[in-house]
Amino acid sequence: MYRVMVLTGLMLGLSAGSALAMAKEGCGGECVSCHSLSEKEAGTLLKGLGTVKSVKPSPVRGLYELRLEKDGTQAIAYVDYGKKNIIAGQIFDIASRQLVTTKITASPIKAEKIDVGKIPLDNSLVMGNANGTKKLFVFTDPDCPYCANMHAELKKLVEMDKDIAVYVKLFPLEMHPKAYDKSRLILSENSLNLLDTAFSGGKLPEPLAKHSGKGVDETKAFARSVGISSTPTLVLPDGRILPGFRDALAVMRSVNGETQ
Repeated sequence: MYRVMVLTGLMLGLSAGSALAMAKEGCGGECVSCHSLSEKEAGTLLKGLGTVKSVKPSPVRGLYELRLEKDGTQAIAYVDYGKKNIIAGQIFDIASRQLVTTKITASPIKAEKIDVGKIPLDNSLVMGNANGTKKLFVFTDPDCPYCANMHAELKKLVEMDKDIAVYVKLFPLEMHPKAYDKSRLILSENSLNLLDTAFSGGKLPEPLAKHSGKGVDETKAFARSVGISSTPTLVLPDGRILPGFRDALAVMRSVNGETQ
């Protein structure tokens, strides 16, 4: 969504001509000596379009280069010195046909560690000891074969360590078109049995109107906000993010802070 916003919605009236005219008619020296744009002012100008993370002069005279962030995604845009127009897109030198500005990116921000206190405990299925002092989170997709293998290892884990609570966060990926409906059914029914059925390849009932997708949507939004984009992904009690399959022993060692 943010990619579309940056590549299309941000273009609120492309007017490179006014920026170039300014450089031609007025400045001619070091533009930053006459013009300035702080992150705070840029944030006010672009309110609602994203958080401004940085502002610097663009290699193209007459423009500021801004790095924006929204919903866990970053992108580059440009504002003219008159602060009237925002430009989304790459800028090339006509003569050389070479890119002269920062290449636009719209990729998730990858965190290595997060504050587990900010992970919602609701919208989860709980395995193991619900009152355990060790909280482990797994972002999983019911149609992901690696998640099925990880789920089997987590079952072993909660038998090995009776002080672990595993919070299963249903995180259906776009590449699995049936996973969303399965996830909202499983979560709404708060059913580990239905999750087991999904992982074993069994057929689930069709979800009904009462099986809201709100909880699944909230999990997806949180995952995007911290850069989680694949399954299975574990978040350890200390906040470390571990993507990919691991066996029960490796997970237990990681949970306990042991060197593997």
